[in-house]
Amino acid sequence: MKNKEITIYDIAKELDISPATVSRGLRDHPAISKKTKKKIMDIAKSMGYRSNTFASSLRLNRTNTIGVIVHRLDSFFVSTVLAGMEKIASESGYNLIISQSLESTEKEIANANTMFNSRVDGLMASLAYDTEDISHFMPFIDKGIPLLFFDRVYNHKNCPAVVIDNFKSAYEITTHLIEQGCKKIVHVTGDLKRNVYADRYQGYRKALADNGLKFTDDLLIINYLNEHVGPNVDAVQQILAIDPLPDGAFITNDAFAAYCMRELKADGISIPGDIAIAGFNNDPISGLVEPNLTTINYPSYEMGEVAARTLINHLKGASNMMLTDSIVLKSELIVRESSLKKG
Repeated sequence: MKNKEITIYDIAKELDISPATVSRGLRDHPAISKKTKKKIMDIAKSMGYRSNTFASSLRLNRTNTIGVIVHRLDSFFVSTVLAGMEKIASESGYNLIISQSLESTEKEIANANTMFNSRVDGLMASLAYDTEDISHFMPFIDKGIPLLFFDRVYNHKNCPAVVIDNFKSAYEITTHLIEQGCKKIVHVTGDLKRNVYADRYQGYRKALADNGLKFTDDLLIINYLNEHVGPNVDAVQQILAIDPLPDGAFITNDAFAAYCMRELKADGISIPGDIAIAGFNNDPISGLVEPNLTTINYPSYEMGEVAARTLINHLKGASNMMLTDSIVLKSELIVRESSLKKG
């Protein structure tokens, strides 16, 4: 028995009852007495019986699993989004299958194929840094498997999205720096192919234009926003190479903003005296660095809850998420000492 997969027939033989009775007992069917159910459960446990959820899912045409693809798991933002998703999924009787693309389209394609072959009931995805099209998600769309994008999204008529207003948030934070007297603001951001970075860049540019400030190409630094990935060691040197030195910096990631602050201070730059700095996301590090970092509060836990609830309500027929293009969550500017040139 040690290496044999235990079936309901083995349990039935052990108890001298029918396989149908065992099956009903394992499913807590009301027609089976509590005494018989207990006998069935006890012997099933002692024999090492495992429910064949795959076979069951084929019969029911559902797996009660939802796939989630994120760009990186080692991110406070992503882990908090996942916590919100897990809460709603658990309450609704669904399990999550989570994978990360590690900012690679190639890995994202492999993840999507795995999710499809695992027969997930629906998929939630935040796109990798370099994803330019979503052809690898088309099997879901073609099969009518609901697909929802969050944070880093792709506009598609069959794929609703959960986002914040990145343009508005970037406009607000850039305007705040200008109100503090900044006249030359450098923008450190990710690949502009991604909606989050493109929208923040446009908000930054609009705030400059509305306040009569000139933009030059050297004020845009595109980066992986992770000190351990890609050519990020050059970002601080790029800032220091701008002549004259910028008096403000809008860096679209708190962790990387904290890294830049550390390196700039090591080079003798005073913050906010020489350069006022603002980040984005309201990660815990924003309240730990010195000076504390001005940032945008990104409602990540709420984003996870809303994304999961939207998808699950659609799966249960309580609503039709295809009637919604985008769900825009509220974000807010949090002003701290790193940007307060005027006290």
